[in-house]
Amino acid sequence: MAAQRAAAATAVNVAAHGFTEVQASRGESAYVVDVGPFYLASIVECLGTKTLVADEMKALTGKSFYAGIAQDTIAMAVNDLITVGATPLVVQAYWAAGGSDWFGDAQRAQALVEGWKKACDVCGVAWGGGETPALAGIVESGRIDLAASCTGIISPKSRLSVGDELAPGDAIVLLASSGIHANGLSLARKLTERLPQGYLTEVEPGLSYGEALLAPTVLYSPVTEALAKAGVTVHYSANITGHGWRKLLRHPSKMTYRIHTVPPVTPVLKFIQQHAQQDDREAYSTLNMGAGFALFVKAEDAERTAQIARDAGVPAWWPAAWKQAPSKSSLSRSTSPSAKTTSPCADFL
Repeated sequence: MAAQRAAAATAVNVAAHGFTEVQASRGESAYVVDVGPFYLASIVECLGTKTLVADEMKALTGKSFYAGIAQDTIAMAVNDLITVGATPLVVQAYWAAGGSDWFGDAQRAQALVEGWKKACDVCGVAWGGGETPALAGIVESGRIDLAASCTGIISPKSRLSVGDELAPGDAIVLLASSGIHANGLSLARKLTERLPQGYLTEVEPGLSYGEALLAPTVLYSPVTEALAKAGVTVHYSANITGHGWRKLLRHPSKMTYRIHTVPPVTPVLKFIQQHAQQDDREAYSTLNMGAGFALFVKAEDAERTAQIARDAGVPAWWPAAWKQAPSKSSLSRSTSPSAKTTSPCADFL
């Protein structure tokens, strides 16, 4: 809270340059500044501990998974940036290693570079540069801490999406995840202690636990850009990362979110829920459970939104039936996903 109060007090510094912050963006996934003809949005995110899984799998299999790790890192920043309606423009890299020798592993370092560039190309962003400090004594030897910042533009300004237009009857369109993405890895790593073959335990025939965990995070910016080009107005977005489906409650509006059916859960997430002995409430409050991103749109735009996502290569779902308005003028927010239901859809009242 102290940091939040101090940060909010610095908004006057932007005003001194003739610009203004979009106050509603404070506390959201990206920060937005009004610079006149358009908005600028920015974000910085770190990857977390997924690199530890990649390192263990390299030791076990001899394969490098750092191309996917690079995509994960960029996705952490880009998928947050686009929640406010921004088009990503520039990505910066921060790769802090335990020593300069980390980059001496040519296979691993090249995979990181190539994966980073490929993810930038998918998102249509420039890789502006970055920093590669050797932080012996801070970062453990043989390890690396990865982070990315991203700057984007919101143009036209009508693309700004901070929840101002959320209304009763809006739909939640859920976009599929590829697996655990990059949140919940501490739990996932802890589970290896009770698995018969650790990371090599099969989640399903031919797919090890470690490989399933390392499926790269989906980059959702091609979907949001396609929606903008198609003229679909997004009222709000949520990147479903830490805290799982509780991210659907991020906006402070007094509405009820009724999740009456859920998307298919990816095998690795079913596996984690089973072996961690989580009930549905805990699992959906921790993991993405098959849905990595949520788009809040008008009910009449829901199927079109889902189809545009599918055309961009991302499975998507929306409710089969609506209730156009809440039964009360003001309702508390709640979610009640159930893994027992298999028809994937959700709605927002």
